[in-house]
Amino acid sequence: MCNIAVLLLTALPASAQILPSSDTTQNATAAPSWPADSLGRRTPRGTVNGFIEAVADENYSRAARYLNLETNSGADSTGVKTAQTLQRLLDKGGNIIPYSWISNEPAGNADDSFGPDLDRVGNATVNGESFDIMLEKTVDTTGAPLWLFSSQTIKRIPIDTLVVAKPPITKKIIPSVLIDNKWGGVPIGHWLGMLFLAIFSYGLAWGITSLVTFLIRFFWHKSKNEPTVGIIRAFALPIRLYLAALILVFSSQEAGISIIVRQRFSEMTVIVGLVAVLLLLWRLLDVLTRFGEKELTQRGNMSGISVLLFLRRGAKIALIVLGFITILGTFGFDITTGIAALGIGGIALALGAQKTVENFVGSVTLIADQPIRVGDFCKVGQTTGTVEQIGMRSTRIRTGERTIVTIPNGEFASLQIENFAHRDRILFAPKLRLHHLTTAAQIKAILKELRVLLAENAKVDPTSARVRFIEIGQDYLTVEVYSYILTTDFNQFLEAQEELILSMMEIVENTGQGFAVPARNLYLAADKNPETPGTLDLHQP
Repeated sequence: MCNIAVLLLTALPASAQILPSSDTTQNATAAPSWPADSLGRRTPRGTVNGFIEAVADENYSRAARYLNLETNSGADSTGVKTAQTLQRLLDKGGNIIPYSWISNEPAGNADDSFGPDLDRVGNATVNGESFDIMLEKTVDTTGAPLWLFSSQTIKRIPIDTLVVAKPPITKKIIPSVLIDNKWGGVPIGHWLGMLFLAIFSYGLAWGITSLVTFLIRFFWHKSKNEPTVGIIRAFALPIRLYLAALILVFSSQEAGISIIVRQRFSEMTVIVGLVAVLLLLWRLLDVLTRFGEKELTQRGNMSGISVLLFLRRGAKIALIVLGFITILGTFGFDITTGIAALGIGGIALALGAQKTVENFVGSVTLIADQPIRVGDFCKVGQTTGTVEQIGMRSTRIRTGERTIVTIPNGEFASLQIENFAHRDRILFAPKLRLHHLTTAAQIKAILKELRVLLAENAKVDPTSARVRFIEIGQDYLTVEVYSYILTTDFNQFLEAQEELILSMMEIVENTGQGFAVPARNLYLAADKNPETPGTLDLHQP
C-alpha cells in the first residue's frame, strides 16, 4: 500500500520528469542509431510493453525472450515457466509502474539510484517477501542496447507456478463463463471486476470525503465562514478523485486483477491523479480570488479587482497548458519534439500572432498603467459606456444602449481614453441667454441673486463658483454660471443641477425680462415700394 501511495502521490513530479534536461537531449542527439529490435527491447518501456503484450497473447515463448535467463535461448521450457510465474506474481499483489514513468531512452533512467544499467519497473512478492522488479541493460551482437528483466529478478522468481497462490478472482467467485471466455488475453471477469472496483472505489471515496467534511463542519465552527467553507468545498472533489484512484489501485492489486488489465488502466489512473491535482489548484484559485474580489469591492479598490481578474485568467490558462502537456506526456507523446518544432517555426508563428502579441501587451499596459478599471464609466474613441471586463485579448464596454462593444486591447491602449470615474467633482456651467430688452439694473439684480444662490447651496463648491455677464449678442445678453458640484455620483449631480436650474429660472423671471427667444425679422417688399418694410404687395403688375 505504501508503494502504491508513493507512486500516485508522485504522479505530477514524475510526469514532469518526462521532459529531459538539455544535457539529456544533447546526449540523445549524439547517440548512434542502432537497428530496430523486432521485440522492441531497445528501451525499458519497450521491454515492459512487449512483455505485457506477449503474455496477453499467451505467447510465453516470446515473453521469455524479455527475460535475462543467462542462456543463449529464452524459448526453452524454463523460460516459458519463468514468464508464466512472473505473470502470476504480477497478477497476485505485484505491480508494474505506468508506462509513462518508465524511461523510453536507450540509456534508461539516469536519475535513479540503481546505476546506469539498471531500472526499477515494479515490485512483486514471494512467500511474503517483497522485492523490486528490475530491468538491466545488455548488448546484442551488434553492440546495441538490449533491456531485459534482470538476472537477479529472475533468480527471485520460483520456476514452479504452483508455488504462487492463485488470485482471489477465480471460478469460485465469478461464474465460469466469465473466466473461460477471454478478451485481450484476459478473462472477461477481470474486466468486469475492474469496472466494479472502479465504481466501488469512487463510492467509498465519496463516503469517506463526505464523512470527513461533515465532521470538520461539526467540530470546527469557523469552517462555516468564508473563505474556509469555500476552501473545504474546493478540496472535496479533488481529494475524492485522488482517493478513488488510490483505492482502485490497491483493491485491484489485492483482488488479483490481471496485470494486463491493470496496466491498461494505469495510465488512466495517473491521469485521474493529475486531473485531481489540477482541479484542486483551479478550485482554490477560484475561491481565493473571489474572496479577494469581495474584499477589494468592499474597500472600493477597483484597480485591485482588475489586476486580480487578469491574474486569475492568466493562471487558469497556465493550468490548462500545463495539464495538456502533462497528459500528452502520460500517453507517451514526445513533448520536447513539439517544443523544438515550435522553435523551428517560431518566426512564422510570431508573424501570424502579431495581433495576439499586440493585444496581450496592450492588456498588460492597461493593467499596469490602469487608465481604466472594471466598473469605470469612460469614453474610448467614439464609444462611451461602462467597462465590464478587461481580458487578455480585448476589453468589453457596456454602452448606454445596453449593447456590448469589444475593443482589442492593442487598439484600446492607443486610443484617447476619457475616464469619468476618476473625477472628484462634476462641472456645472450653464449659460443664461437673457432677453435683449433686459436693462443693466435688472442684470445687476440677476447677477446678485445668482451669486447668493450658489453661495447658499451646500452642494456647490464655493471656491470655484462664479457668475459673470460676458456677452451682448445680436438678440440676447449672456450670463455665464461656472461652478463644480461636490459629488462624483452622476445621479446626484443631475438632481443638484435640476434644482439649481429651476431656481435660476425663477430669479430671471422675477427680476428681468425673461429669457431670449430666437427671433428673426423678415422684411418682405414688393417691387413698386421697396422702401416700405414689412409690406407685401400681392397684386401682380
